Amino acid sequence: MPSAPKTSATRREKLAFDDPEALQALCGSNNGRLKLIERTAGAQVNLRGNEITIEGDEAAVETAKSAVEQLYDLALAGKPLSSDDVVRAVKMLQGNGEQTLEHVFGDVILTPRAGRPIAPKGASQKTYVELVRTNDVVFASGPAGTGKTYLAVALAVRALLDKQVTRIILTRPAIEAGERLGFLPGTLEEKIDPYLRPLHDALHDMLEPERLERLMLEKTIEIAPLAFMRGRTLSNSFVILDESQNTTPEQMKMFLTRMGFGSKMVVNGDVTQTDLPRGQRSGLRDALELIEGIRGIGLVQFTDADVVRHPLVAALIRAYDSRDRARSDAREGTVVRASEPTNGKAEPTTEPEVASRVELDS
Repeated sequence: MPSAPKTSATRREKLAFDDPEALQALCGSNNGRLKLIERTAGAQVNLRGNEITIEGDEAAVETAKSAVEQLYDLALAGKPLSSDDVVRAVKMLQGNGEQTLEHVFGDVILTPRAGRPIAPKGASQKTYVELVRTNDVVFASGPAGTGKTYLAVALAVRALLDKQVTRIILTRPAIEAGERLGFLPGTLEEKIDPYLRPLHDALHDMLEPERLERLMLEKTIEIAPLAFMRGRTLSNSFVILDESQNTTPEQMKMFLTRMGFGSKMVVNGDVTQTDLPRGQRSGLRDALELIEGIRGIGLVQFTDADVVRHPLVAALIRAYDSRDRARSDAREGTVVRASEPTNGKAEPTTEPEVASRVELDS
């Protein structure tokens, strides 16, 4: 009996490398990073001496080969990469075989005195960084953990150090306090600290404590609740609005119209995670519908695939989103059934609002 034909041809590639230190950085301890490439790409990857052999189907081998070669080049150039970066690199190449890892991971925004250089960790983050550089206003929506705030703060610090702006202003709505901060005990700083702590933490990662304290005392860097922006004109500033899904349309309009000459604004949030009272429309969702197509405004949508925290975070986000969609569908079904009259004639009903999806826009 003739053997069954193979569904796909097996390909084998052998690569040789000259620099032992760069090769060790690529392979990782006990070849752990090669195993990550193997598992993620779906091809067998083996090291023997200074040679790496890759075997599997055509697509898997091509992805693994490109990842090995490009990651080796990054190691040769002294670019530090984590195991998570290796996995993201392989996934990036699976989605786009023409992608150049140096173009993404090599785009260093800022190098703190102590710590790893801050650079994009994926294609979506790279798009986000480029949009911020080339537009005066950028909206970014997506789940927590995708690097929206951290990268925006890094870009703001870079712009300040390069004298592109004269100050940085970081703000977010203190929704938990209803922005009625006067009713809370303590000084202004003590009142607003819990709501603005994530912005403080990002700055502390990027600037020496003494320098950061001096810049804040001089008001070169300002962190304040959104309510404190009213009535101001923000010129020559890099302004970041975080957690913008918790603004009302009126607050969002107030914020956007504060923009003065020489300024750049970044608006971050997640339209699926609003803390506003039920029935209150989100200012972020409202703005995304209004500004689409306006030149000079960049739009980027992150997904759970762009999460750069622990891998379980992406899985948890997918689980919550799936559950929330099921609940939403169930509520819509209840509304439709309740609106059906007994005579069988359909009555007009108001369709529920559906979150607008803003795709990557270069």
